[in-house]
Parts: sequence; structure tokens; C-alpha cells
Amino acid sequence: MPSIMPEELEKIATALLIGAGASKEESKVISRLSIAANLAGHDSHGIIQIPTYIDRVNRGHIVPGAKYEIVKDTPTTTVVDGHWGFGYSVTERLMRETIEKAKTQNIAAATVYRQSHIGRLAAYPLMAAQADMIGMITADSGRSAKAVVPFGGREKRLGTNPISIAMPSNLEGPFFLDMATSAVAAGKINLAQARGDSIPSGWVVKEDGEHTTDPNELKNGGAILPLGGDQGHKGYGLSSIVEIFSGILTGLGFGHDPSGRHNDGCFISVFNVSAFRDLQDFKDEVTEFATYLKSSETAPGFDEVLYPGEIEHRNEIRQRKEGIFVEDSTWSELKSLADGYNIASDLPF
Repeated sequence: MPSIMPEELEKIATALLIGAGASKEESKVISRLSIAANLAGHDSHGIIQIPTYIDRVNRGHIVPGAKYEIVKDTPTTTVVDGHWGFGYSVTERLMRETIEKAKTQNIAAATVYRQSHIGRLAAYPLMAAQADMIGMITADSGRSAKAVVPFGGREKRLGTNPISIAMPSNLEGPFFLDMATSAVAAGKINLAQARGDSIPSGWVVKEDGEHTTDPNELKNGGAILPLGGDQGHKGYGLSSIVEIFSGILTGLGFGHDPSGRHNDGCFISVFNVSAFRDLQDFKDEVTEFATYLKSSETAPGFDEVLYPGEIEHRNEIRQRKEGIFVEDSTWSELKSLADGYNIASDLPF
């Protein structure tokens, strides 16, 4: 499959989501953020997810145009019920509102529950960084299917429970962290399956607890390990904290309801840097800090040291010029959906 330009992928995703019943506004938000994940090099959260979202709409697991309900509201906090709407739209709106509160109150936080998958977490704290604030988000899938074993265990008890934090700076690309607290995001396992690739040992164990490089073993009763390998107690501990922030604090709960649908509960916080120190001094020093990290002599096998977020910035620059690779299986799914909506001739297939 040849590489596809990001604008064309956004057009395809938007049209398919509208065909599935999403509004034009919702479809544009989902498409923009999904393709942004592709551009950053995180294909597991990109265009490959669009058929899954459409399937969830068809099964009633996602409700296009769902009500955005503010359940609790104070000058510094917000609690939102997304009523099973598109997580991208719900969370982007909530992050925007939380940033506005932090502008006047200096610190603001929010929780959201009953919404669908929100995609790549970094998209939301990066909004705060662009507003010269520190942004943070954690996410958990509530009582929907689990994939990760606790450290020392063999049964799945946790989600991949990601966390992302972004800092304002004067760097060309943003300085941020975006990571699963498991050894790998589940989407990367699905991507390996779609591309027929093997996976590194240490990501997944088979049902009998033995390590495997076959991504298909996850769906055959296997499980994802916590972050950290033989030091997995650290990833396990961090994952547990994310679960409490995003599952228990939001009211989603924990555990696994076999009939439960995917439900991203999120905790969001925003910090106004200028409440702590001069904004420009902070941005200058974060920039200097990144330069300091990059100035380290490299270890064997490495050409340079990158600051957190730099590789995603480079990926975006490159792929905006060269296009985004889409595996044949995903391209076929997209084309099939377009044929079903009788819009394939209007799209760049």
C-alpha cells in the first residue's frame, strides 16, 4: 500500500464517520486527532481505529451527538457525563474548559466518564502546553475488558492505563510524556496483527504465563505485562494509581464486567505556570533542560539523545511531506465501508 497524504486520510475518515451517523463537527474532531496520531508515528491510535469506532456506533456502544452533561461544577473542578458520546469530542471540550478555569484559578481539574475511546492521550495535555500551561491526563477503561496482569499475577486485572503530561517551552517541538503503564499499548498489539508482524518478547505472555512474540496470543487467552520487565512492580504501581484516578475517582469502578462496553474514564488537570514562577523563565529553562539532556554522550547503538516528545515532532514533519503508510488490511476495511455508504467514488481511494 502506498503512503497516503494526511489531508486525504482526514477526508476519508470524516466521510466514513458522517456515513455512520456522526455529525460533521464530531467527525472532523475525531479525524483530525486520529490522523495526528498517525503523523506522530503512533499508527495504533490512527486511521486503523476508524472501522472499530464505526462498528461500536452500529452496535450502540457509541452514541453520536450524545449529551455533554456537567454533573458537578465549581470554580476549579468539573465532572462530566459523556453519555457514551465520542470520547475525542467530549475530552477535547472538557480540556478546553479546564484550561479556561486554570487561567483564572491557576489550578483546575476535571473527571469524565461514560464516553468512548479518546485516542492518543497526548492530544489533550498538548492543548494546555500550547496555552502556556502544564497539562496532565490519565485514562482507564472502567469495567470493560482488561488486558494487563498485575505484577506477579497471571490473570488480567488492569487496563493499559496511560498517562500523558505536557510542558510549555520554546522548543521547536513540544516537550511531553505519553505512555501506557503496561509494557505496550493494546493498540500496538492490534497493529502488529494487522501487519503480520511479530512483537518483542516481554510485551505479552501466553495463557500459560510463558513469554511470546506472537501478537495473536493476546486474543488467545494471553495478557500484556506491566511496564518494567523484571522491575514490573513499578509499572504495576503506577497503573494502579491511574486506575484510581480514572476509574474510581470518576465513578466508573474497577474490575471486569463481561457485558461492559469500552468506557474511557479520564482525570484531567491543568496548572497555570505563571502562578508558580515567571512564564518566560520557565519556558527558557525547560528549553535549556532539553538541550542539557541532548548534550549527553551517546550510549553504544545510539546516534543521539532525544528529549521526550522530539521523535513525534520529527515524525510529523517527515510524514506531512511523505505521507502516512496504511497497511492493506486497514485500507481494505476503509474501502469496504466507503462502498457500503456509496461514497467511495467521492474519496481518494
